[in-house]
Amino acid sequence: MANASVVPSGYLQGTNPASPEWLNKGDNAWQMISATLVGMQGMPGLVILYAGLVKKKWALNSAFMALFAFAAVMPCWVLWAYKMSFGHKLLPFWGKAGLAVSQDFLIPQAVLPSTSYKNITPAATLLYPTATMVFFQYAFAAVTVILLAGSVLARMSIKAWMVFVPLWITFSYSVGAYSVWGGGFLFQWGVMDYSGGYVVHLASGAAGFTAAYWVGPRLREDREEFPPNNLLLAIAGAGILWMGWSGFNGGDPFSANVDSSMAVLNTHICASTSLLVWTCWDVIFFKKPSVIGAIQGMITGLVCITPGAGLVQGWAALVMGIISGTIPWYTMMVLGKKLWFLQAVDDTLGVFHTHAVAGTLGGALTGLFAHPDLCSLFLPIPHSKGAFYGGRGGVQFWKQLVGACFIVGWNVVATSIILCLIKLVLPLRMTEQELQIGDDAAHGEEAYALIGQGQREIYIQNGGNNDFVQREEQRV
Repeated sequence: MANASVVPSGYLQGTNPASPEWLNKGDNAWQMISATLVGMQGMPGLVILYAGLVKKKWALNSAFMALFAFAAVMPCWVLWAYKMSFGHKLLPFWGKAGLAVSQDFLIPQAVLPSTSYKNITPAATLLYPTATMVFFQYAFAAVTVILLAGSVLARMSIKAWMVFVPLWITFSYSVGAYSVWGGGFLFQWGVMDYSGGYVVHLASGAAGFTAAYWVGPRLREDREEFPPNNLLLAIAGAGILWMGWSGFNGGDPFSANVDSSMAVLNTHICASTSLLVWTCWDVIFFKKPSVIGAIQGMITGLVCITPGAGLVQGWAALVMGIISGTIPWYTMMVLGKKLWFLQAVDDTLGVFHTHAVAGTLGGALTGLFAHPDLCSLFLPIPHSKGAFYGGRGGVQFWKQLVGACFIVGWNVVATSIILCLIKLVLPLRMTEQELQIGDDAAHGEEAYALIGQGQREIYIQNGGNNDFVQREEQRV
């Protein structure tokens, strides 16, 4: 019998190629779990959130737009977009495109480009392989474009969307990611974005609002009456989104460390506070709490804390929750009914308010509340601090606002150009008849079979009069 105490040397840490000396299994496991949590925010989280929040005839189309985007980002990411976001410098705001599919690139120790400051200090190496980093950052890219979709639900052509997703990831998302996270000019200048308040949320809010302008509004009847078809489903999706944020913010120290714990706790402090404050405003002004309002308040709190999740103290997270439950509520519920440009652009799920406004707030408040001791725990910005802690007369606050302006400006311009080019080849929106029908026109399928045993409603034109008829669903 072989001696059980003798282990072949090929399986010892450092001698087994699958477990090299530099590999920290705890860090690698947490990073992979965090990536999976972020991925679950998109699929199934946002998929079922969108399916539940929209009108019944748009449930399937809305879910599919999110599902398609989640899948479409991956090949773009590994074939060219990862290196455009985190690779070698091409321009101050853009990396060089390149493949991220070979073992020679994916197996070696990952590098964090946002720790190389002005080409003086070398980039830090992480204690897990590059494959882990590629997957983690893919999840953020996928969630970003799914969030954008919330602005154009219930009218954008699915074929135009299928073309739009890879183009937007290539020419818009990668620029923001490289500029802030990839060692680009905003990082070099000192703009702080802990986990995507600018790269993900401000970008998706600005691009979504721009896309809503170019695609045009929903049908008038849909704008006037757009009841959620399944709020219980929406709550389930919101719950996955909320819990997934533990990975969204907790994974961005790129290590299972104390800063990660701080980021996770602050995330839930701010989200809970924001939900409660938003609900209180609903009760004060509308005399009853709204489930949709609670979901919106939850999201604004999660978005607001994201730029500073591991950089601010717990009391600051509470303050940020109060602000994120108030200002976006005001822009959506009050200014949204007064300002002409907010009325003119049909942002289906209010992504501008929940992500652009809340993301900008979070970035600005991080410029005020970022604590120097907490910043010292975060590899990309070890010497930063907010204005409240002597940040050179508030200069960090103004840097945060300038950084936000660049993200907004680039996304507005890039999104506009992409959609105008697509419009030359494909219509951006469905036809009027397709808009009347909804899912069945877009996919030949419906989310619910509520009439008899699988009957569906189909829309036909009868002598110029629009009528609904029923047909028996063919059994397979």
